[in-house]
Amino acid sequence: MDISEPVVEKKDILYLSDENFNVGNVCLVTGAGSGIGRATAIAAAANNLMTVGLDIDETEGKRTQKMAREMGGQMIFIKADLTRDEEIAQAVSEAAKLGNIKFLANIAGIQHIDSIETFPMEKYDAMHRLMLRAPLYLSKLVIPYIKKSPGGTGAIGNMTSVHAHICTINKPAYNIMKFGLRALTQSIAAEGMGKIRSFSVSTGFVKTALTLKQIPSQAKQRGISPEEVVEKVMLGNSRIKEMMSPIEVGNLFVFGFSRFAKYLVGGDLLFDGGMVLTYAEK
Repeated sequence: MDISEPVVEKKDILYLSDENFNVGNVCLVTGAGSGIGRATAIAAAANNLMTVGLDIDETEGKRTQKMAREMGGQMIFIKADLTRDEEIAQAVSEAAKLGNIKFLANIAGIQHIDSIETFPMEKYDAMHRLMLRAPLYLSKLVIPYIKKSPGGTGAIGNMTSVHAHICTINKPAYNIMKFGLRALTQSIAAEGMGKIRSFSVSTGFVKTALTLKQIPSQAKQRGISPEEVVEKVMLGNSRIKEMMSPIEVGNLFVFGFSRFAKYLVGGDLLFDGGMVLTYAEK
C-alpha cells in the first residue's frame, strides 16, 4: 500500500469559472507549508486568486509558493506563528495590501495521540491555540475586510475531519478542536447573513505528513503493526480502501469558495469514503 504524500499535478486541480476568482481578490490559506494547506494554496492560486499562504515553516512555505507559481498562479508566502496574535494580525494586514480579502481557509493543525488520563495539558493548550483560537481570530480580522470588498461577499472554510462527527480513542484534543471548528463555521455563517458564507470540510484520512507521522504512535497505543493501523484503524470503516490525496481536499475548498456553493451556508462537506454514515459488517 502506497501511503507516501502525492505531488500536486495540474491535471488533478479543479478549475472553476467564477468572476470572483481573479487576482484582485485575496485568499488566505493557513498551514500552507505542507499537506492539505499546500494543496489548497496551489489550487486557489491556479484558480487565479491572489493566494497568501501562512505557515511557521518558511522553507516549505516558499516551496509551496514556487509550486503555485509554476502552475501559473499568483502566491505570496508569509511566515507566521499562528499561536501569536501579533503575527496573525501582521499577516492579515500584509495580505490586505495585495487586494480585496474575500476568502480564508483555516487548515493548519497538529496531532497528539494520548488518552485523556495521560494527555499533557501544555499540548492541549498548543493545539487549542493553533487549531481553534487562531481560526476564530483570523475570522475576526478577515470579516471586516470581506465586508469592505466589492459586493461585501466572501467565504471562510474550516478544515475539520470525521473527528468533527465521531470521536476515536486517544485523540481527545483533536476531537474537541474539530467539533469546535464546526461550531465556529456555523457561528460565522449565522452572522454572515448569506453574504459571508462559512463551511467546513470533513474528510477521512488524507495522505499527508501529519497522517503518516501518527501511524507509529497509533501502533504503539493499540499494540498492532503500522500496516494494521492503516488497514484496520484508519481505513477500517471506510468503504473506499485508500486515503484521499491532499489536492482532492484542496478542490473542496475551491468549490466551497465558488459561486457553485451559493447554498453552502454553515454546512459541512463530508467526504470520508463512508466512514461516518455507512457502517457495514465485515
